[in-house]
Amino acid sequence: MEKIKEYKKGDFTVVWKPKKCIHSGICVKTLPKVYNPKDRPWIKPENASIEALKDQINACPSGALTFK
Repeated sequence: MEKIKEYKKGDFTVVWKPKKCIHSGICVKTLPKVYNPKDRPWIKPENASIEALKDQINACPSGALTFK
């Protein structure tokens, strides 16, 4: 079964599927205050607007990042 991690900001949830991730770095380059691989948790959705999160997630080339 695939491991899935979820990070919440109110009713908005960032979903990360690590096995799909190709580590392109687009998330880190686009929203470095949200995505920091050296931090735990490495995704902090509270550091950006929901619109900014949606735009960045939609740019994820592997589909490892989605939202609900």
